[in-house]
Amino acid sequence: MNAMKAQEASVELTVLEKMQEHEQIVFCNDPSTGLKAIIAIHNTTLGPALGGCRMRPYASMDEALEDVLRLSKGMTYKCAAADVDFGGGKAVIIGDPLTDKTPAMFRAFGQFVDSLNGRFYTGTDMGTSTEDFVHASRETNCIVGIPEAYGGSGDSSVPTALGVIYGLKATNKTIFGSEDLSGKTYIIQGLGKVGFKVAEQLLEAGADLYVNDINLSSIKAIQERAKQLGRNVDVVSGDEVYTTAADVFVPCALGGIINDVTIDQLKVKAVVGSANNQLLTEKHGQMLKQKGILFAPDYMVNAGGLIQVADELYGYNKERVLKKTKSIYDSLLEVYKQARLDDITTIQAANRLCEKRLEDGKRLNSFFSHTRRPKWNIGK
Repeated sequence: MNAMKAQEASVELTVLEKMQEHEQIVFCNDPSTGLKAIIAIHNTTLGPALGGCRMRPYASMDEALEDVLRLSKGMTYKCAAADVDFGGGKAVIIGDPLTDKTPAMFRAFGQFVDSLNGRFYTGTDMGTSTEDFVHASRETNCIVGIPEAYGGSGDSSVPTALGVIYGLKATNKTIFGSEDLSGKTYIIQGLGKVGFKVAEQLLEAGADLYVNDINLSSIKAIQERAKQLGRNVDVVSGDEVYTTAADVFVPCALGGIINDVTIDQLKVKAVVGSANNQLLTEKHGQMLKQKGILFAPDYMVNAGGLIQVADELYGYNKERVLKKTKSIYDSLLEVYKQARLDDITTIQAANRLCEKRLEDGKRLNSFFSHTRRPKWNIGK
């Protein structure tokens, strides 16, 4: 018995050590629906935590925990960079999104979210859909990004893709002296909800593409669109996505793809994409800098979707969302400029900007001024 208690204490300490930067971790288990999930709240200095919920067949609980901790911290910086009055959080559901989903599972998840009493707002992410959260919204008001028919703002991949386009324009202006997207070559990794829209808009702007995706129907669809526009799309597979020469690499799939191995392979001038946590570690930002590759901090570039779902909680206004998404262009130019002036990486420059906003937020949301926070349009 003593050995078992010591083992349990050791496991508990390990979890506590892993979450030392986080405010709260919630492990969710509902055997009747098969729900196994983790909710991570990283920082609520600027407001309630906001972040999507992804579903993946994680190999272990430890792998799921590592993912949700990393993603929730990223959301704190993304919210600060986007200048919205929310903090960072994230949720993961352990399971195969193709076979394990049920409406009852997402209603159970909604109950766990509701138990946090407004500390965490969530919606769709990789492996989940807006329809999943229609079910969850029957149990809690703390859901964002559901279809317009149910009172939400609709598809958040639209402003996310638009933010990537603004990021590409700012990057082109920095590298080439013009924001023009035409006449350049782009490697797009991942033709999902965001990547496909980015690819389509680049083709319409007169660019040529290399694309990579495991979904053959998405490949065929973008090839057909390119044919209609008289543009060129070449398909690259496997590691060719890293070794192909082009102007800009646009990662729109999984994170951690900028690492010791891939940096040596890259033959591009910049990396600008929507995937979360593209750098495996921050040292890889320095490695990109040394190689002369300009890196657009992903949490700035992909903030369009966040801007839209955050706006729902004020009462959704499309014009306001588009205007704020456009500010990604100016914010990224400022980060590029500051990185150059201080001779630091772009991720360091972006992090400094966010950390300053968090420090300012601590003062604004002190005990004597917390009532100055905006009134969110919840419970509608």
